[in-house]
Amino acid sequence: MPRAFVGLGANLGDRDAALRRAIELLGEHDGIDVVAVSAIRETEPVGVLDQPRFLNAACAVETTLAPRALLDVLLEVERALGRVRGAERYGPRTIDLDLLVYGGEVVDEPGLVVPHPRLHERRFALEPLLDLDPALVVPGRGRVDDLLGALDEDAGRAR
Repeated sequence: MPRAFVGLGANLGDRDAALRRAIELLGEHDGIDVVAVSAIRETEPVGVLDQPRFLNAACAVETTLAPRALLDVLLEVERALGRVRGAERYGPRTIDLDLLVYGGEVVDEPGLVVPHPRLHERRFALEPLLDLDPALVVPGRGRVDDLLGALDEDAGRAR
């Protein structure tokens, strides 16, 4: 059964409860078994900076669902938790679920790119993945710990 990694984020309402409920709803779905959950971190917003801080985490799931079907479940869980997708990209949200990695697969089709196209740039997504699997390889990008190291190097050069 493929192992997939899902990123979770929230910055409106009861952020902690939203993350925990999203994980519960995923685990209740046929074809999805939540096998691990990272620590929850408070992080600064990215993109639109004038908004509340986020709570971010990730979970590892084993699934019988294909990547598109798994994405459909993630969107269903978002809707169930009150997420309304608006025009403002990177804006505030009650819950955000992203399919970060799906086994060793690379998927590039309309509405679905796996691994997540900006995963290698996002500390708030990479750190929870490191919690879950320190040896995880992001297809086409490399090991999560190396990707985090590259972000540290870039931050050092920017100072």
